[in-house]
Amino acid sequence: MVKRRRSYETGHRPKFLAVVDDSDECAKAVRFAARRCARVGAAIVLLGVVTPPEHETWLGVGEVMQAEAEEEAQKLLDAAAASVRALAGLEPEKVVRTGDKADEVVKLIEADEDISLLVLAAGAGRDGPGPLVSGVAGKSAASFPIPVAIVPGHLEDEEIDALA
Repeated sequence: MVKRRRSYETGHRPKFLAVVDDSDECAKAVRFAARRCARVGAAIVLLGVVTPPEHETWLGVGEVMQAEAEEEAQKLLDAAAASVRALAGLEPEKVVRTGDKADEVVKLIEADEDISLLVLAAGAGRDGPGPLVSGVAGKSAASFPIPVAIVPGHLEDEEIDALA
């Protein structure tokens, strides 16, 4: 069961969640979330998810691979955080989790009752909107715990700014 959202209660502040990865559309989601947060007085949470090694590896190789993946996720989060600061003057909360991306998004939403909006960007290429957008907007949309804003991947920065 998902916790009741408390974003607008006394002592709480709404947070918008953006998932940070190495996809082309990630910057669009971060831009929209940052601009929108600045406009409405919300905070922003940036989530990086590391996929664990698929199987046990020999002599700690898996641990090294995991550490390298976490370091790469942190670099992506740091770059996205710098973008948020430049775009909106906000200091984002940065979170790194290990697991399946969709599962970790839901777990973070369940853990933080102030997250009130998930911001994703749809891929503009032939491969479709992307697995996270497809999963959230598809079969799990009816039971997803919070609203989801999907930024079309073809929008230019000026268009995103005008909408945010």
